Amino acid sequence: MKNFLSCAAMLAMILLAWNADGAEQAKKAPVKKGVSKTPYKGKRKYTTTASSKSGKKAPAKRVPATTWRNRQTSPSADRYREIQQALASKGYMNPEEANGTWNAASVDALKKFQSEQNLDASGKINSLSLIALGLGPKREAVAAPPPPPNH
Repeated sequence: MKNFLSCAAMLAMILLAWNADGAEQAKKAPVKKGVSKTPYKGKRKYTTTASSKSGKKAPAKRVPATTWRNRQTSPSADRYREIQQALASKGYMNPEEANGTWNAASVDALKKFQSEQNLDASGKINSLSLIALGLGPKREAVAAPPPPPNH
């Protein structure tokens, strides 16, 4: 029995020493929660993770299937016609070619317009080009509040 107690005491001391050694190492090198120390391999320098106090990673949040990115579709024929008419009114293409079908003539006209506007001359329809054509978002003017009555 005496031998068993001394083995148990020795095992308890080893476990305590091992635990204390691990605690000292944790104190020496604190790690920020949520920041990975992986080397830079892509666009982001650090990746963040959501973690709980136990150190386990939280499950990734699922993005709904209908986000703004996958709801945007290609322009309709009416929208293409509107863009082509704006290019024609500015002299970048013939008005007869504004038929609602996006073709090589439309791309060339848009490229020429983009280069003269100091935009990226890709020939692709983008927000900056639409704004420069005057086809950007439509915003209604907010009416000015009435002046306070004079007493």
